[in-house]
Amino acid sequence: MEEQREALRKIITTLAVKNEEIQSFIYSLKQMLLNVEANSAKVEEDLEAEFQSLFSLLEELKEGMLMKIKQDRASRTYELQNQLAACTRALESSEELLETANQTLQAMDSEDFPQAAKQIKDGVTMAPAFRLSLKAKVSDNMSHLMVDFAQERQMLQALKFLPVPSAPVIDLAESLVADNCVTLVWRMPDEDSKIDHYVLEYRRTNFEGPPRLKEDQPWMVIEGIRQTEYTLTGLKFDMKYMNFRVKACNKAVAGEFSEPVTLETLAFMFRLDASTSHQNLRVDDLSVEWDAMGGKVQDIKAREKDGKGRTASPVNSPARGTPSPKRMPSGRGGRDRFTAESYTVLGDTLIDGGEHYWEVRYEPDSKAFGVGVAYRSLGRFEQLGKTAASWCLHVNNWLQASCPSTTPAPNKCFTPSRPSLHSRSCPLSRYGVAASR
Repeated sequence: MEEQREALRKIITTLAVKNEEIQSFIYSLKQMLLNVEANSAKVEEDLEAEFQSLFSLLEELKEGMLMKIKQDRASRTYELQNQLAACTRALESSEELLETANQTLQAMDSEDFPQAAKQIKDGVTMAPAFRLSLKAKVSDNMSHLMVDFAQERQMLQALKFLPVPSAPVIDLAESLVADNCVTLVWRMPDEDSKIDHYVLEYRRTNFEGPPRLKEDQPWMVIEGIRQTEYTLTGLKFDMKYMNFRVKACNKAVAGEFSEPVTLETLAFMFRLDASTSHQNLRVDDLSVEWDAMGGKVQDIKAREKDGKGRTASPVNSPARGTPSPKRMPSGRGGRDRFTAESYTVLGDTLIDGGEHYWEVRYEPDSKAFGVGVAYRSLGRFEQLGKTAASWCLHVNNWLQASCPSTTPAPNKCFTPSRPSLHSRSCPLSRYGVAASR
């Protein structure tokens, strides 16, 4: 009976979840129907505006070209009319001169004939008809104002809706999460020369799996990206940046978003292994600080334990303790505690390769500290970063100066937390934090 009840509860839960999904999908479909109406009205309005703009442009071009024809016609008419008037006056003068010459010729027996003939000759010499050009100043050909709209007509006939850009494809193999940054790389499935820019959207969430239908986190939008990659900086580690997506835009329209992808800034988490710590360091899993009395306290405890009244050597000192159960096997069972001037403590996690990130939080007051990585061969007397067996960032505030690669002032307490330092050395085996006075 109980099993049947439990099975029925599961069925009810499954049906409730499915009903919620269907209701959400129905709401989405209804919203899409409303969007279809609104978007259709908008694109119709935009199309009318574009054609009206095209009509206005054509009308403006037509008016300009008609004005050019009118101006050319008026100029040619003016020139031809002036030339016609001059020719008419010259013809009238020539006809009068011709009639006078005929009359004089008929009266050649007259005593005034020589004088009249001489006047006619002088009149012919000065007649406008003989000083007039009989070539038209302008042509009546208007073919230079003809137009051929064949090419434009073909372009207009080929006018179509602007193609919507395809959805980009995010290339996870080329994308990179490193140094508090996420570099997202994408490509277009087909070459599109009309793409003007890209729009990137992302939002944060700790949700695992595919994108949810309901998401409280708002989209963060980055517009105007001209390349097919973009780097987000200043991110926090151990954060999942959900639903990275990109869309391409041309001059008029934006395409669909790419399939969303999930990238996250992974942090390398570890604790400090107190069994490796120098006696003058006080270690508490995630923190370490300088303890000037640490060694003396250990000596006192050693004397009380062995009852011999002598100081126990670091090798025989019970301060060596038992290796932390959190430590991974290193092939070197129970390493010696750091001693002398090697004020060092190791992390409890080995590294065999890859890229790793961590950060250190600190408190004011201390004069120096270092944080870095070390080979398995780092000796108990070696200071972190002082030999080839290790590497570190070291801050020394004794002289009010610090290493260029670290900006904050050094502190007394160091806590490994989320990442800000970066290691890419595969052979490195353990993380170490060193504090020194």
